[in-house]
Amino acid sequence: MSRKTAMISEIPPSASSPETSTDALYLKVALRLVPLLIVCYVVAYLDRINVGFAKLQMQESLGFSDAVYGLGAGIFFIGYFLFEVPSNLLLQRIGARKTITRIMVCWGVTGMLMACVSSTTWFYTLRFLLGVFEAGFFPGVVYYLSQWFPTHRRGQMLGLFMTGFPIAGLLGSPVSGWAMSHLDGLMRLAGWQWLYIVEAAPAVVLGAFVWFWLDDDVDAAKWLNATERTLLRGALAVDQAHAAPHRAGLLRSVIGDPKVYLISAAYFTFICGTYALSFWLPTVLKSAGIASVERLGWLSAIPYGVAVVGMVIICRSSDRHLERRWHTSLSALVGAGALAGLPFSPSLVITITLLCVASTAVFVTLPLLWSLVSDYFAGAPAAAAGIAFINSLGLLGGFASPLAMGWIKTVTGSLDSGLYLMTGLLVAGAVVLLVGIRGAPLPMPGAQAQVIDGEKPLRSS
Repeated sequence: MSRKTAMISEIPPSASSPETSTDALYLKVALRLVPLLIVCYVVAYLDRINVGFAKLQMQESLGFSDAVYGLGAGIFFIGYFLFEVPSNLLLQRIGARKTITRIMVCWGVTGMLMACVSSTTWFYTLRFLLGVFEAGFFPGVVYYLSQWFPTHRRGQMLGLFMTGFPIAGLLGSPVSGWAMSHLDGLMRLAGWQWLYIVEAAPAVVLGAFVWFWLDDDVDAAKWLNATERTLLRGALAVDQAHAAPHRAGLLRSVIGDPKVYLISAAYFTFICGTYALSFWLPTVLKSAGIASVERLGWLSAIPYGVAVVGMVIICRSSDRHLERRWHTSLSALVGAGALAGLPFSPSLVITITLLCVASTAVFVTLPLLWSLVSDYFAGAPAAAAGIAFINSLGLLGGFASPLAMGWIKTVTGSLDSGLYLMTGLLVAGAVVLLVGIRGAPLPMPGAQAQVIDGEKPLRSS
């Protein structure tokens, strides 16, 4: 054998063959799955928060008070809470493709029916049903991604997926402003009615596309060759092999785990801050002196656009340093500071700047925390149930936040006290995460943890 031939034979397969390169393989998987999931999340989040823009016309048209609006915005999460765990358990039985298709078609139809609201009863009922039908989508995707990406790659994938909600604000705010301004009166429908129709219809189309595009797991993916499937299964097997014993049980082990409730408490506060911004951002800008609905739409897009970039950068930092807890907690504290400064803003420019900081810092707590959660349940049979259980408890913040903000604004005539409440909750969430989850190795405890792709095991502190 010649020296040249010998040298070639010693080159590892990943270096000599791009098809078997680990980075190239995960890029291939990411490009296949993540863009579609991002688009689905954009549509999901639009249907969830477009009530914030519709409020600007809908409230006056139907005579709703801020308290009625706040309850209607928040009651979505009661339906979500009640049906999320069952939806995720069903996902494990029938697969992601059927589950996500069902969810998207049902919520798309319900979202369009929001254009028919004529009373508080119908407002509450349809918002509740929207939560019922959307239940399971987000934790289902978190669980789904955990079936494709190992722990040390999951943070960035979750971060990319969760850019869907700032992208929803970035695109949805101008679209909302345009629909309410330019479609008002078309076919005898008000602008807020067209808003619901225009932003909910894509969910039905996407649901059908999901059926043909997504595969339930690695083994079902015909667009991967045998070598690629083996590499993916091997990396996922490492996660499962290092899952802590107390995480290997069923749902009862999840319910009995104290850390699950600490994580849920922190998530509750982060959700409160997220939806305080999502539902009330147009109102904050309107209070700063912006009267035109169309201009409100364009200005509302700025904080969301900044958040898209900031979330990707911070999540990449978390993956690079293999650390979740401090990234999440410090982001929550920065977001709390920005919210606390809003009542003292002397100008529109400062208000938008503070909203940019708050949106980036508060929104990024969600993918960071979910990276921590998916790491914690890595490889566990109860992963889907555990993720859904935490999401169900935490999402009660989506009910509490708009309800509290609406009630406070009705009583005081100002959002200031509500913003201070959200500030306190974000600080509390950061403290709970720093103190309660301190020192918990995620997910590969012990010195024997295997190094994957040259990276050290993830740590929480």
